[in-house]
Amino acid sequence: MTESVDVVLIGGGIMSATLGTLLRELQPDWKIVAFERLSEVGQESSNAWNNAGTGHSALCELNYTPRGEDRLLDASKAIAINEQFQQSRQLWSSFVARGILDGPKTFINPTPHMTFVRGESDVQYLRERYALLKDQPLFAGMEYSEDSRVINQWAPLLMQKRRKGEPFAATRSVAGTDVDFGALTGQLFSHLADSGVDVRTDNEVRKLKRQKDGSWLVKYRRTIGRAPGQVKARFVFVGAGGWALKLLQGSGIPEIRGYGCFPIGGQWLKTSDPKIVAQHQAKVYSQAPVGAPPMSVPHLDTRVVDGETSLLFGPFATFSPKFLKQGGMLDIVTQVRPHNLGSMLKVAVTNFDLITYLVSELLKTHKKKVATLRQFAPTVQDGDWELLQAGQRAQVMRGGKLQFGTEIVASEDGTIAGLLGASPGASTAPSIMLQLLKRCFPEQYPGWEGTLHELVPTLGTTLNDDRADAESVMTATAQALDLTA
Repeated sequence: MTESVDVVLIGGGIMSATLGTLLRELQPDWKIVAFERLSEVGQESSNAWNNAGTGHSALCELNYTPRGEDRLLDASKAIAINEQFQQSRQLWSSFVARGILDGPKTFINPTPHMTFVRGESDVQYLRERYALLKDQPLFAGMEYSEDSRVINQWAPLLMQKRRKGEPFAATRSVAGTDVDFGALTGQLFSHLADSGVDVRTDNEVRKLKRQKDGSWLVKYRRTIGRAPGQVKARFVFVGAGGWALKLLQGSGIPEIRGYGCFPIGGQWLKTSDPKIVAQHQAKVYSQAPVGAPPMSVPHLDTRVVDGETSLLFGPFATFSPKFLKQGGMLDIVTQVRPHNLGSMLKVAVTNFDLITYLVSELLKTHKKKVATLRQFAPTVQDGDWELLQAGQRAQVMRGGKLQFGTEIVASEDGTIAGLLGASPGASTAPSIMLQLLKRCFPEQYPGWEGTLHELVPTLGTTLNDDRADAESVMTATAQALDLTA
């Protein structure tokens, strides 16, 4: 007899962990099953070394303030991203208070967010960006300098033996954070398992089939021994990274038509040398090379993982046909359908700069990668840095365009939903999952709003519209997450 459950979560990453925890708080009587194909949760994109650990809040990421056709900078995306991260901070604070998460230092640490640019054009851009953002409530406290002595105080590694006469500028926001999404994911799933959720690792979902009564038959098999199984669910969430596309295609929902994915991998340069680490305590972002996707913006980051502080620099783009780091070599081919082929071919033709960039990245030796790092930190030595393989991202292709961001794809009746895309991804998981709850559970949502407002007090409001509210909320979450100096 086929087991019946209320919710199936596919994928053991931060998205499924967040949605599962929210549903556990909102509807504790529901039966939830989570499937993860690997032996542990949080081992793909959520793993600490597979992502930059940036609490994405647009404090330092230049691609969130693009120039419009009028050549003026647009702050709307930066503000929206920051608003989403404030919801993340509130939800994590609530989870800590409820004992769902361990002490904040186990998954989040205060880390200044900086932007550093060189050359007159980029310096002018950063001046304009600072002028645009400094008076926005969510960006209060942002600092700007073109003075080498000031920047040296902020991040000494950037300024050692810097060439005289070179134009440069930097901004700094001490409100930035470093987040271990692997630890966060593990803690949330541990709570789910303790509270009665059936977390099944080493189980790969193979097929989704809609039933006559509107439910879904979820067919899976053990990755060890290949034993098959199936469950029947009223709602299915596909939070399986790049694998989500293939599962949603197999489900037959029309909403997935036209979508494709382009896989992009990455590598980091890493050092844990205490002498080097001590000279750089910040996440420093800069401008992306011509043709590079936004996820390849170069940055030199402080990382805190399992209590150890390291530095990462990158990412350096790599190419693999896999949609997951531990995916299949035919992933890029088996996604092709008549309804998405034309769009994908158009992306290939119209993104020659991206292809050129990827080829140039693939040809870089370890020595050349360290040479790229020296543009940030002139005194670094080859032997102090090791190469680390980062996670695999599946960028969304649709309508002949390569899209950068995260996108919910849900059936019209709301019984199945999945998440496609990458950055800012994990940082805004709470906001994305709150949107999903409202979209897929319209009957239950009004009854959930009271609990949701307890978890995220500013839900439904815009913090940036009120300076006093923004300051109050950010101060409260900083204290709750132990982010104050």
